[in-house]
Amino acid sequence: MAGQGTPATALLARRKVTHRVHSYTHSDGQAYGPEAALALGLEPGRVFKTLVADVDGALTVGVVPVDASLDLKALAAAVGGKRARMAEVSAAERATGYVAGGISPLGQKKRLVVVLDTSAQEWETVFCSAGRRGLEVELAPSDLVALTDARTAAIAVRD
Repeated sequence: MAGQGTPATALLARRKVTHRVHSYTHSDGQAYGPEAALALGLEPGRVFKTLVADVDGALTVGVVPVDASLDLKALAAAVGGKRARMAEVSAAERATGYVAGGISPLGQKKRLVVVLDTSAQEWETVFCSAGRRGLEVELAPSDLVALTDARTAAIAVRD
């Protein structure tokens, strides 16, 4: 896929992980996750967003379905922390090497602790950002866990 290479897609290719890259046109003002689900004709529960939080001073990644919110208390508990809050956008972008709306759990500049919501295991494949707005990668949840050394925990709250 010429012109669509990102650190996330490079990692997938390097590790020879079965995946598919899907692109769509992002419209300004749209929420990225729900827009991806709609544009690609997918169940919102199958499309995951990558959120960066500060847990007791350490940046931590929560990956939850786009139709859910991140339970910060559950995220903190999943990593043995006490307190969590959403990270500043600039800190998240600096640590991951991606821009907000295109942050992928894969191929991040700084390797952060990743927690994937347990609902991912309900699907044969899931979708997450491929590292650019309008670009999603489809892969098996087990591959997402393996590539990110993710922990799985119930960290999503349905909106």
